[in-house]
Amino acid sequence: MIRRRALAALGCTLLSPVAHAQSTTDPVLEPVVVSASRSLQRRFDAPAAIDVVSVDPFSAMSPLVNLSELVAAVPGLQVRERQNFAQDLQMSVRGFGTRSTFGVRGVRILVDGIPATMPDGQGQAATASLTAASRIEVLRGPMAQLYGNAAGGVVQIFTQDPPRGVTPASGRISVGAGSNGQQHITASVAGATEQVGALLDVSHFTTDGYRDHSAAERNQLAAKAVLHPSSETTVTATANFFNQPKSQDPLGLTRTDFDRNPRQVVGGALFFDTRKTIAQQQAGLVIAHRLSDSDTLNARVYAGARQVFQTLALSGAVANSSGGVVDLDSDYRGLGLNWNHKTRLDGLPLNWTVGVEADRLSQARKGFVNNAGVAGALRRDEIDSASNRDAFAQIDWQFAPQWRATAGLRHSAVRVGVDDHFITAASPDDSGGVTYRNTSPVIGLVWQHSDGLNLYANLGRGFETPTLAESAYNASGSGPNLGLRPSTSTQAEIGAKLVSGVHALDLALFDARSRNEIVPSSVSNGRSIFQNVDGAQRRGIEASWLAKWGSLTTRMAYTWLDARFLDTFSNAQNGAVAAGNKLPGAPAHSLYSEAQYRVSDAVSAALEMRAEARVFVNDINSEAAPGYAVLNARAGYAWQLGTVKWFLFGRIDNLLDKQYAGSVIVNDGNGRFYEAAPGRRVFVGLRAGL
Repeated sequence: MIRRRALAALGCTLLSPVAHAQSTTDPVLEPVVVSASRSLQRRFDAPAAIDVVSVDPFSAMSPLVNLSELVAAVPGLQVRERQNFAQDLQMSVRGFGTRSTFGVRGVRILVDGIPATMPDGQGQAATASLTAASRIEVLRGPMAQLYGNAAGGVVQIFTQDPPRGVTPASGRISVGAGSNGQQHITASVAGATEQVGALLDVSHFTTDGYRDHSAAERNQLAAKAVLHPSSETTVTATANFFNQPKSQDPLGLTRTDFDRNPRQVVGGALFFDTRKTIAQQQAGLVIAHRLSDSDTLNARVYAGARQVFQTLALSGAVANSSGGVVDLDSDYRGLGLNWNHKTRLDGLPLNWTVGVEADRLSQARKGFVNNAGVAGALRRDEIDSASNRDAFAQIDWQFAPQWRATAGLRHSAVRVGVDDHFITAASPDDSGGVTYRNTSPVIGLVWQHSDGLNLYANLGRGFETPTLAESAYNASGSGPNLGLRPSTSTQAEIGAKLVSGVHALDLALFDARSRNEIVPSSVSNGRSIFQNVDGAQRRGIEASWLAKWGSLTTRMAYTWLDARFLDTFSNAQNGAVAAGNKLPGAPAHSLYSEAQYRVSDAVSAALEMRAEARVFVNDINSEAAPGYAVLNARAGYAWQLGTVKWFLFGRIDNLLDKQYAGSVIVNDGNGRFYEAAPGRRVFVGLRAGL
């Protein structure tokens, strides 16, 4: 089930998020969040635009394979399911992250407090197991800068906690199947003794893919143990395994090919057998220790490894190419420590947090010639590294009965480097490194007008470093582009949160101006070269509404986003980009609406609508994916036989079988910008639990 809703804006007055309602007369309930202030508080009281999505893996009327299934009703957040498991989801917040062609950029991702975003700013969303999740928090705007190299926002996924106290073992199993050969099998088991509770969740998913050459297989395991060695200390241990042995890449389509047959595959994808395999293993510890009624220490330590093998649609045998086969072997680790203190000043609460964080990524990268899908001669051999050393402080002070101020500061030092091992007469030693430093201040103010209305305003500065992929090549020849500078942004936000009876309404108005925006300069022979441009602006309105009318629940989320370049610049591939051009991948209008009706305690059904305006696909705005509106339907039936609970669910996506581009590959060098969304598709699942 989903609890939440939130955000947006209204002229110069505003509001903020919402949650979930109970009965016709009960007020909308506010979930608890930690993302904004790093301590527990109601989402309604948080001095920022933040939404909470509650997840019940047993009664969710969805297969829980991709994050895009769960967050459609969060304004300001775009998560596009590309139908391409070789490239992961596309995720952006308020227009930050739209330029990423693979992985997640401009949005910081954490799972149970452990980063899923590497120190260089590149992250992965798919590795979080949704069948083990309990809630998702989405923080947007200036307050996100206190999490470091984030830019647009922070997405935190929290997995379920195991039971506490002596508890007999319980379990859950789920099987499901759907269109395009989808099959999903999951199982979980949990139990507890006096001091230790544990949970294990495993899942297996396969699909033939909507498009030709897009089959995939994914296996996941999530384990969690919570120990209580004393009444003051809680130790949470997590282990996650992600294995994707098969994910074919059909590549994007030109507009002509997309209009003619959206399910087709590019010929080069078949010849070069474009595909990716991924294996990731990670373990971590999070420790919370209460020093006193006023002081708490929180620590984290984690380590992991990730292996990626990918074949691209090019030979990579030409000069200045790094090969058409990529082999990455990464090790990463990190630690963090923060101290939270609660006190009172003039009889009113004052809380502060100070902390340090350090993370490191070491990535062995090799490139080979692609001989029709088989690795050939070595073309690249290097060790890439990225690390960060951060310190932060945050204070939350209620200085009057209806007023609260928040201020924070984070200093970051991010270093990226290359240790080149492929040295020949034609390829000199390209080793080198660079360190980026930035201090991000944030200040905010909240006025509690009444028990049901909060108004807030925030102002902050943030930064976004070039990723290892973006700084991999320079325009003058071989070697990394170490002259590429971080993008910096100044962000402002005003908002309001209103809870009244059966209604919850959130509004937010935001403006973000960036300098040294990182954009492509040229793409050739598989080499994407990036440059800094003078500036970009992202401004907009977010609004969400939730209401409970007895057995009927309705919700709506709308985003207006004006994301554009502020200055003219030159793109070596396409020519001049005019000032005022829209940022590619960022629709001006996005709307989600839903009506869910509970027929009885056992039966419920819902109808969803998603609409999106056209999306430009390149910086010069010469092409755009048309806007669209699609309908989805879902239903569930719950019953119990003896001690076993059962849940049967089904959903139909794209009910009217509309042809549209579900995602776009921005600035694709071959003009293959369009990735087709599936036509009408069905998924049916059955769950049983003790």
